[in-house]
Amino acid sequence: MNNTASIPIKRALLSVSDKTGLVELGQFLADQGIEILSTGGSAKTLADAGVPVKEVANHTGFPEMMDGRVKTLHPKIHGGLLALRDNDDHLASMSEHDIGSIDLLVVNLYPFEETVEKGADFATCIENIDIGGPAMIRSASKNHAFVTVVVEADDYDSVMTSIKENNGTTSPELRKKLAAKAFARTGSYDAAISSWFANELGEIHPQRLNITAQKKQTLRYGENPHQDAAFYLTRSAEPRPGIATAKQMQGKELSYNNLNDTDAAFELVSEFDLTEGPAVAIIKHANPCGVARGDNYIDAYNRALLCDQTSAFGGIIALNGKLDAETATEISKIFTEVVIATDADEDALAIMSAKKNLRLLLTGGLADPRTVGQTIKSVAGGYLVQDRDNGIVTLDDLQVVTKRQPSQQELEDMLFAFTVCKHVKSNAIIYVKDGATVGIGAGQMSRVDSSRTAARKAVDASEAAGLPYTLTEGSVVASDAFFPFADGLLSAAEAGVTAVIQPGGSIRDEEIIAAADEKGLAMVLTGMRHFRH
Repeated sequence: MNNTASIPIKRALLSVSDKTGLVELGQFLADQGIEILSTGGSAKTLADAGVPVKEVANHTGFPEMMDGRVKTLHPKIHGGLLALRDNDDHLASMSEHDIGSIDLLVVNLYPFEETVEKGADFATCIENIDIGGPAMIRSASKNHAFVTVVVEADDYDSVMTSIKENNGTTSPELRKKLAAKAFARTGSYDAAISSWFANELGEIHPQRLNITAQKKQTLRYGENPHQDAAFYLTRSAEPRPGIATAKQMQGKELSYNNLNDTDAAFELVSEFDLTEGPAVAIIKHANPCGVARGDNYIDAYNRALLCDQTSAFGGIIALNGKLDAETATEISKIFTEVVIATDADEDALAIMSAKKNLRLLLTGGLADPRTVGQTIKSVAGGYLVQDRDNGIVTLDDLQVVTKRQPSQQELEDMLFAFTVCKHVKSNAIIYVKDGATVGIGAGQMSRVDSSRTAARKAVDASEAAGLPYTLTEGSVVASDAFFPFADGLLSAAEAGVTAVIQPGGSIRDEEIIAAADEKGLAMVLTGMRHFRH
């Protein structure tokens, strides 16, 4: 097969649901002397604009039928798209059956994804599954050596330019590129349909997993400069506020690590409903280095910052509400990569604008931590797929297992600490006092090491702040999973904790409870763990 560019385009078929740029393209093709075939609304749009057009039904000799379900599924359409122009047998068949070549196909599909997103009923969604469109696209794409296929209005200009520059046809390179894009489009379309069907059938993990997403941007690099990376967006009937939907108000392009860390920050701060007061989370390398509630945002920010001022440098700051001028001024005192909030007032925007390299993202709302969804992790040869961790522990879920009952303040702090635990890499140990983290141990290979790390960081933070006491004195501690041995608990007790929250479930639970009783600690079990790897 010769990828020749010498055969001029004589006939084009235009059938689109999105009419953007259709008239301009049609007029250009007509001016080039190219015959235009079209269907339904596309034909009407072109004709109303004075563009010469021939209905597909007149070309095939068969009317549209079955409410438009059958109109382009015809040998005169697919033969015209699939015939190899350099194959004598194909040319003979075209002559014998009066099949004219179709050299340019412009199709975008019935808006199935948009129909689903609008919450349409089952029957309406079914009627918006395009059959003829994908069939034509695949035919034209397979035969891209001779046929140009266009599935997005964004490519109209490049096609018109190529026709001008190549004596009435398009370049082989452009046809190949457009064919690849066309196959990707039909693939994503079918994936959207299969995912919708699985959801309708209640299949959480269907036999075949189809993942489809659209590239938002090519990133400078991935986690490290030698890794290529890109950011893709998925579609949803109810878009979830967060990194994918946020509006960037200022600052340079977000990097792979910025996106990953900012997502972690906003997901964490979204756990704290604004009706219960301002909350701020500071994140570094996807782990919290300080989280706090406060009377206002500057109070919450300063209390979060106190937990680990060293790690906060160059970090991500997330607010569960509107950024104000006073808080923006305080944040501006140290180097920060990203600030993400639901909104910002005009004064705060002006203050942030002075920090040219700082990225400010506004989401318009918080992400619902109860949202059902999935997380997908690539492993060698496949994917690990699971429900996202939307588990939430409430006061009613807590089981007191020690002789000493926790106070109301301890209960509030334990729930706060356990919520933060959910967003810290395992093994996770979190010290909290009065609604603020005062020590965080993340990602250690043993739980006792995490406990010691958190306690040591609390000592460092206390000394840096010039405090005459250690922040963990009188605090509570949360563990993301059970204590396998009493040593982790005893380490926390040495740091000055008064109460412990943990899932329970160890074969040594009785030993752990006895150790807590011996130290005079209150302990509650949640029955839910929050491993995060």
